[in-house]
Amino acid sequence: MPLRNGGRILVDNLVRQGCDRLFQVPGESFLAVLDALVDEPAIDVVTCRQEGGVTFMASADGKMTGRPGIAFVTRGPGATNASIGVHVAMQDSLPMILFIGDIDRGTRHREAFQEIDFEAMFAPVAKWAARIDDAARIPEYVARAYATAMNGRPGPVVLALPEDMLLDEVEAEDRPRVEKLRQAPDPQAMDRLADLIRGAERPVAIVGGAGWCDGTASAFASAAARIGLPVAAAFRQQDSVPNDMPVYAGNLGYGPCPLLPKRIKEADLLIVVGARMGEATTDGYTLVTPDHPGQTLVHVHPDPTELNRVYRTDLPICADMRSFARALDALEGLPQFDSGAAAHAEWLGWSDPQPRDGVAMDLGPCVKTMREALPADTMICNGAGNFSGWWHRYWRYSGPCSQLAPTAGAMGYGTPAAIAAALRYPGRTVAAIAGDGDFLMNGQELATAVQHGANLIVLVVDNGGYGTIRMHQEREFPGRVSATRLSNPDFAALARAYGATAETIDRTEDFAPALDRAKAASGVRLIHIRTDIEVINFSTTIAALRAR
Repeated sequence: MPLRNGGRILVDNLVRQGCDRLFQVPGESFLAVLDALVDEPAIDVVTCRQEGGVTFMASADGKMTGRPGIAFVTRGPGATNASIGVHVAMQDSLPMILFIGDIDRGTRHREAFQEIDFEAMFAPVAKWAARIDDAARIPEYVARAYATAMNGRPGPVVLALPEDMLLDEVEAEDRPRVEKLRQAPDPQAMDRLADLIRGAERPVAIVGGAGWCDGTASAFASAAARIGLPVAAAFRQQDSVPNDMPVYAGNLGYGPCPLLPKRIKEADLLIVVGARMGEATTDGYTLVTPDHPGQTLVHVHPDPTELNRVYRTDLPICADMRSFARALDALEGLPQFDSGAAAHAEWLGWSDPQPRDGVAMDLGPCVKTMREALPADTMICNGAGNFSGWWHRYWRYSGPCSQLAPTAGAMGYGTPAAIAAALRYPGRTVAAIAGDGDFLMNGQELATAVQHGANLIVLVVDNGGYGTIRMHQEREFPGRVSATRLSNPDFAALARAYGATAETIDRTEDFAPALDRAKAASGVRLIHIRTDIEVINFSTTIAALRAR
């Protein structure tokens, strides 16, 4: 068996596991890995401008492929910058592996240059955090990392790589490719579910979480439509199923269709498929309470530790989404409900934007223009902020991998995620939606997009402030504005400096021609949209908040 250094062994095993792209900011602590990548054409190396962008891109890539997105950063500052993406991957249930170049083994516990105990640091926000001290065990650690990141509830793994370990030349036995496990639902549990559906009067399904692909969404949509089961999406997981299915009821979270929470509260049977039922989806655990008196809860999840973790579960079903959706579609003798069509009609009315009087730049009609002008499978990628609410309400997601949005509420996510999407799906239209504060947290990654030839449209919604916090401020302390105003650069000029095509608009009627010009161009195309912070979200104004 030939001798290889740790860097070479690591790269060889990433290839074995199917890695075709990784995201990184280089560091001297993993030079041996960078050297091995010189001779590895199977892996596309994306060089980013900040480590937060690295892990945002890797976590988004993990959602799109179903296999771990791969990130490399250096120790200390690199790892702390990267931690935001680890948190997103955990809360969003996305498979990702973060490799951190670390200090030499012999200098540990001396507070060496940029030393951090990464196992302790990442343990609360990762599925597994470890350090590889023996180069011969790299194949074992990599295989375990893939299995851990993908199976059960998907999530992030963090592996620290001592710099001197990567230079050790050893014999190592490579591990074969690890596949995601499939678990079919218990047939008796499916029989029990069928009985519960037959006995229900007001059933509702809530979908979300990881593991939704086109086949899964199609099977679930077929089953739900056949019986008229209303289907709501968990917060920022609207792409779990096609929104044009005849029983889609809209999304939960912030600003849902007003009639949807009432429908959820009045349901006698809740079928939760894949979603964790987190704080945002359940409106602070009040829309559905953990003990949900008067309601029967069926919870389907691929990880047994999520079942009965927070919510009392009357029928827990441990299964992957694809296997469950197929089993559900195969059930026979189920009743027909009228509520699915009614819920869909309510959502269609709610998601049809109407012009708002006196608003110069009205984002609702802009979203409608996008719906009419862009392909149905356009990928909408956003970070966090009130600006995203217009797309959550008015965009119609075509199905899995048409929405990349952080349920963890991380600002700065949309632009890096859109870059990852543009590289993964070069034939699809990709749009990054960012607020002004949101964009400036990772807008430097436009340089990455230009360098790597990504094609994407970027919309920067600029209201001159941290809008979400300003909204909360006006609710709690009306008229007392503090620390939320922003003085912004010329975003179009900034984008052109990066090598993008860009323009600025401030009227609704200017949006359609600007979008047409962006569609006709290629590469990175940015539209800077100036809005009035008075129009604080899609349903109210600052004046209305102050008048309460």
